[in-house]
Amino acid sequence: MKHLGTGIGWRPEIAAAVEGMPGIDWVEAVAENVCPGHLPESLVRLRERGVTVVPHGVSLGLGGADRPDGGKLADLAAAAEALGSPLVTEHIAFVRAGGALTASPVLEAGHLLPVPRTRDALDVLCENIRIAQDALPVPLAVENIAALISWPGEEMTEGQFLYDLADRTGVRLLIDVANLHTNHVNRGEDPAKALDELPVEAIAYVHVAGGFERDGVWHDSHAHAVPPAVLAILADLSSRVRPPGVLLERDENFPAPAELERELTAIRETVEKASISMVPEVSAPAAAAPAVSDAVVPAAPEAPEPPEVPDETAASPAAERASGDAHKASPSTDPARQRLALAQAALLSALVAGTPVPEGFDGTRLSVQARALAGKRADVVAKVAPELPEILAEGYRTSFVAYAHGHPMTGGYRRDALDFAEHLLLGGRLEDPDVRRQVSDWWLERSGPAPLSQHPAARLARATRRVLLRR
Repeated sequence: MKHLGTGIGWRPEIAAAVEGMPGIDWVEAVAENVCPGHLPESLVRLRERGVTVVPHGVSLGLGGADRPDGGKLADLAAAAEALGSPLVTEHIAFVRAGGALTASPVLEAGHLLPVPRTRDALDVLCENIRIAQDALPVPLAVENIAALISWPGEEMTEGQFLYDLADRTGVRLLIDVANLHTNHVNRGEDPAKALDELPVEAIAYVHVAGGFERDGVWHDSHAHAVPPAVLAILADLSSRVRPPGVLLERDENFPAPAELERELTAIRETVEKASISMVPEVSAPAAAAPAVSDAVVPAAPEAPEPPEVPDETAASPAAERASGDAHKASPSTDPARQRLALAQAALLSALVAGTPVPEGFDGTRLSVQARALAGKRADVVAKVAPELPEILAEGYRTSFVAYAHGHPMTGGYRRDALDFAEHLLLGGRLEDPDVRRQVSDWWLERSGPAPLSQHPAARLARATRRVLLRR
């Protein structure tokens, strides 16, 4: 895999600006927003110029109790092939819970939630990553996430958890230094200690982003300038190993292109200055090479001993090929999956359905996280269905957040928008007749087949819905 260099997250809102920016070596695009058969023209032009494009997944849920969805893996693989990408990336997180393992409805978080740093969670995550590695045409890298909450009874630090994950699967790591800062503020975790424990040679690339602090809680917003504290962590990492790539993430509240260019310059200078001072012993040949090795990640010379794992743990097929060792396949981890499923379902239900806070969790922090999830849902639905905030005006966000606290998301954001509109209409929450008519028309246009069926039964059903909604 080639050296990536300095990049920026490609978003439609800044596509033209990104194309005109000097010194952009590569970009990262949200995989779920890429249709392999209809690539955005901006990405096509960037590819033709030789700019590398990496698809970055957000919905696979590799840290969840269920095995990865085959359809989502196929979509991620198709995106990588269409873009000619050298690797794909995802998150160490769960995004849904419930279902067959818990005999309960499936709940969607609409956000990346942390997995517990336990041996059960690590066993499940390792198996899920092996499944993903076998399904993808290019190497996989996984990202550490930011968290507002901590799981009780954790058995490892973040660095130890990532060390074991890379050691057992050979997976590469996408280290987000902004997330290390977030976890420092919110959970008291020392970024330097996490970097001490990481196998830095496993790093595929690095994310840098901004956020804001409110009432002692750091929110990883991706909508603010990169703060000095995050650049300091980037410098610490770069003094240990030169990252093959560094990327600036920005998802909202986009500044002028000149401001983005200034942030990119600050990132480049931070890496350059720290790399110059790198200690020779740390800069071993494997770490200094611009490419990420295909071999199993070796242990860093100064890394601590990893926590013990069950003897029956087997290496992934990729790790077996790299090491030349033949190991037996891991036994079923279904008991671990069920324990993890129950724990994750209880947490997610408390966050999105108002059920009691699971034992050991901080209720205040869970409330902050619940509000953040509801706010993010409101923001995304506003993008997916921009007509709703236009119709509801200032009442949109208040109405949606109130709706979200008692109505978990069970499908995608488009389904969420339809359910929200239906909730407003059937609950008689729209007093203005004109607003009610507009929401009703919007819902009717999008809730049925397209084009609308002219079959008598379908016409009767639409007429019935129209009468009920307008009463």
